Amino acid sequence: MAALVAAALAQVGDRTVWLTAILADRFGTGKVIAMAALALMAASGLAAAAGAVLAPMLAPNAKQLMLALALLLQGGGALFPAKAPERLERWRIGAVATAALGLFILAFGDGVQFIVVTLAARTPVPALAAVGATIGSLAVVVPAAVMGEAAWTRLPLRPLRIAIGILFLVVGAVLGLGAVALI
Repeated sequence: MAALVAAALAQVGDRTVWLTAILADRFGTGKVIAMAALALMAASGLAAAAGAVLAPMLAPNAKQLMLALALLLQGGGALFPAKAPERLERWRIGAVATAALGLFILAFGDGVQFIVVTLAARTPVPALAAVGATIGSLAVVVPAAVMGEAAWTRLPLRPLRIAIGILFLVVGAVLGLGAVALI
């Protein structure tokens, strides 16, 4: 559940979602949503696998501190405007491959992956972090794809990103202070 909520919040106004809207306008909604689901599942799965590998090496306080850092970084990044994603107009590999690879590359480099790594390291079933993050991301990606770029970018994404960023910063600070036993 934590990965679902964190991913859904982090994706609001993010470049992965914006690229999904761009590609849906060009290639069609259904195809792009399917490839976005595949790309997000692959990226989250890799992140969860990394979390599973790290888990036995970390003490509980270290896991909490790592989650705090992930939330602080995501929150800090959300305070800045999202840069428009590369439109992938020069990619000549077809609609399916362009959507799958383009979205995977953007999603894999996203801050959500660091959050998934840390949440996966804290749970006995790391795959649940991947599933939650995929579902949470799709909760934002699907409406963006259906709306298309013009309608998506007209939404008040900037104020939402700032509010979500502040929320991540506060939660990250509380978790971080708790991890070092200051609160």
